[in-house]
Formats: sequence, structure tokens, C-alpha cells
Amino acid sequence: MSKVTYDTLVGMIVKHGTLYGDKLAFQFEGAEITYAGLDALSNRIGHALIASGIEHGDHISYLGKNSLTYYAILMGAAKAGAVLTPINWRLARPEITYILNDAKAKLLFVGQEFIETASALKPTLESCKTFITYETSEADFVDFQDWIAPHSEDLPDLAISEDDILVQLYTSGTTGHPKGVMLPHRSLIGLKRIADDHDIEWSKWGDDDVSLVGMPCFHIGGTGWGLAGLMSGAKGVITREFFAHEVLDYIETYKISKIFLVPAAMQLVVNHPRAREVDYSTIQYMLYGASPIPLDLLRTCMEVFKCGFVQMYGMTETSGTVVTLPPEDHDPNGNEKMRSAGKASPGVEIAIMDSDGNFLPSGETGQIVTRSPANMAGYWNLPDETVKTLRPDGWLCTGDAGMMDEDGYIYIHDRVKDMIISGGENVYPAEVENALFSHPDVADVGVIGVPDQKWGEVVKAMVVLKANASSTEDDIIAYTRTQIAAFKCPKSIDFIDELPRNPSGKILRRILRKPFWEGKERAVN
Repeated sequence: MSKVTYDTLVGMIVKHGTLYGDKLAFQFEGAEITYAGLDALSNRIGHALIASGIEHGDHISYLGKNSLTYYAILMGAAKAGAVLTPINWRLARPEITYILNDAKAKLLFVGQEFIETASALKPTLESCKTFITYETSEADFVDFQDWIAPHSEDLPDLAISEDDILVQLYTSGTTGHPKGVMLPHRSLIGLKRIADDHDIEWSKWGDDDVSLVGMPCFHIGGTGWGLAGLMSGAKGVITREFFAHEVLDYIETYKISKIFLVPAAMQLVVNHPRAREVDYSTIQYMLYGASPIPLDLLRTCMEVFKCGFVQMYGMTETSGTVVTLPPEDHDPNGNEKMRSAGKASPGVEIAIMDSDGNFLPSGETGQIVTRSPANMAGYWNLPDETVKTLRPDGWLCTGDAGMMDEDGYIYIHDRVKDMIISGGENVYPAEVENALFSHPDVADVGVIGVPDQKWGEVVKAMVVLKANASSTEDDIIAYTRTQIAAFKCPKSIDFIDELPRNPSGKILRRILRKPFWEGKERAVN
């Protein structure tokens, strides 16, 4: 397969449009597009963006589920020098409004499921004036086919640099608002270039490889995995949304050879009634990550799928994977290495650092830090937050506490930050607390993550009610759902008289969390 010989994703799709021509790049719900077709379509999109007044560095956005069109828009944005922000469609409307206004998005692509949402948002948006539907026509929206119809299939004449930002993905924020992670071309390509120079069996792609693009495109696990196959000249089969029964169907129908899933999705697939009836013989490798995986679940998956397994550790700020646990370290009987996240990927430096910025020796616990070409450029319009995460020497602070053994394996023990990971989605307590505080009966609140067998962790709130308040647990949870995404809302609420705080007033979350995590080997699940 093709090795990386380009500096931008524009160079990639132009090269592959010629190199692979009529080979299928993607299949999606009966639609197909070849590499040459994707190159030509993205050229037309690039010209249409420029004609719509999108200038180099301007932001555009995408509110829709996974689709073939998403990747064409991504490549078109690259060719127009635009920054694409795919929005988590599970968010509540106030959160979507915040992201569109924060990014100063000038144009929004809208999937068929979100026409009503986009229409309702129009009056609240400051910069976004153009709304394009790409699956169905709608009054007051521009039709995608009409929009691209007048434009050329020739490459737009625009100089694109590897340092140009291509994707801005929003993650949960420590201060209550999501942060825009700026990923340039170099971050999305950098580690692929290095991996191609290493003889790593599981990371090789062959002419017959077919990947399943099943994770949502608003996550790096979706966009990044789709790009990984595209950069390798493979065929990608895109699912609109993750459903276990569809994944099983696609594995058999399309002869999937590589797949990336989060542990919660793996559990849904392996627990499906048909899971042990499907032919998995074409699957070479199942890659998984975004949250720790219970050993029992991993053993079950190894028994059912009978393929190579690769654990992947990374974050949006690192453009995805920077640490991997390869197939040879997976043992159905279990071993010590399977409790680790793995070792640094080629081209990645990993270290453990104390709170003063000193590097720690193997065996000692501190914050996991990483340095590689895949690190983000920074947080959009948040210089102070950028400095906290991305040090001047290039080391990026992950917010995870762990240790490195003498062989270079990383073990995650806890989180330095208060972040909760539920089903692969990041949730910060501050976001949930802000929503809860706006309830008229809530006097004080502390939010924590507690273990959950299905989702890894779920959100729990400790609430102090105002005097004479009568709201119930169900009342408050229902209210919170109108403010933030359902996956961020507390699944349970304990009513308490007072929150534990330190002398400066900070909530002592460790005291709140302790009863729920006792007996666990680590404080993340």
C-alpha cells in the first residue's frame, strides 16, 4: 500500500486520486465513491466554499451523523484552507449554539436528522448564515447538489501548509464550556509517516483491507480512523450510527478486516444474541481504546472474535493514539501487561512528570506527558488553557496519572483532572455542575464519576437542596437534560446536607468518590 509522501491531506487525496483511481474509497448505505471520485468531489466542494466567501482559516461546521459526504466535505475544506468542526449531535441545543458561536463558523452542513434543530438554532447564531442540507432538500436551506453544481473538478489554486488547521474538535471543558482542539495537517499525518517506516505487522494495510468506520466523526476516533484507512488506500465502510446488529451484518457482508471500537461498543457487540453465529474470519485486527477495558470483557472478545487485538491510548489533543498494546501482549489467560495501556507508538515520546515538571523514574507515579508530531496546535482562543496543557518544550500534559515500568509500559492509575469517561465520551464535572446550579432548588452540588459495568463510568451528583425545596431526583435529572447532552447528565443523585471542601472552598471529590471506588485496582474504570 501507499506510503506517506505528502505534507498535507490535500496532497494525500490528490495523490491517491491518481494512484488508486477507480478503487473504492468509501461505501455508505448503498452509495459508493472511488478515490478519483472523492478527489473530484472534494475539488468541487473546495471551489464552492471559496465562492461562498469562505477564506483561508475560516471555520465551517458539520451537524450530522456519519456519512460518505462528511469525508468529502473534510477533503474539500482542506483544499479551501477552511477549518472543519464536526459537532457532537448528541449535545443539547444550548451546547451546539455555544460551539458554533465560539468557532465563529460561517457555514453549516446539516444532516437530515437535524433540520429542525438547525432551524431552531438560526436566531441564536452570530456568524453562521449559510445552511446546506446534503441529504434532503428543505425550504430556507441550500441544497448541496445545487451548491456544488456550477463548480470545477479541478484542484483549487490555493497554497496549503502542513501547519494549517484542518479540524477543530470540541472536548469537554474544565471551566464548564467545551474547548476547541486545533489539529493541523501535520498532526493528522505525522505518526502515519513514521509508522510506515517501521515493520509493525498490525499497522500494515494491504490491498484487500476493508475498515469499518463505526465511531462518530465528531470524535477523533471516528474522523481519525476514517483518515487512517484513506491514507492507506484502503476501503472504508461507513455506518451512520453505531448499532451492534449492523456491525455484525457489515462484518459478514463487506468482509471487514480492521475495526476500531470503544470498550462500551465492544460489549454491545459481543453481548448481541447473534454474536457467536457470525463469521469473523476476515477480521485481522480489532483496535480498541478511549477508555479502560475490563479484563473479563477483553477475554470474552478474544474468545468470540479470534483475531489480533490492539489497545490504543490517546486523546483528542494528541490526534488520537500515542500508546499501543500490541497483539503479542494480549493473552486470554491474562497477564500483567494487559493491565497497562501499552508502550509509546513510533515517533512518540512518553514520560512521567511530577507536579513541579520534573521527570520521574520508572515505577513512580505522576502525570503522563507526551511529545510527538501529532500534538495539537493548541486550544482555540484559550491561550491560558493551552499553556496549562502544552508546555513550551513540546510536552503535552494528558491529565492522567500513572507510572511507567522498566520496559516502557504505561499504567494508568487515576486522573489528575476531574474528567469522567462514560462510554468513550469525556465529561467534566464543571459542565454538569453549571447545569445543575441553574436549577432553582439546588443550593450546592458536586459531580463525580462512579463505576458502571456497561459504560465504564457514569455521572453521579451529590446535591444540597435549598431550604423547603421539594424537587426529586427525577425532577432534577429531567431538568438537566434540557441544558446539556443526555450522556453528561447524572444517572443518579444523592441528596446530602453539605459538600466536603478544603479551606479554599474547593470540592474534595476524592472524599465523594472513595466509597464507590473501594476495592478497585485503579480509580478509573
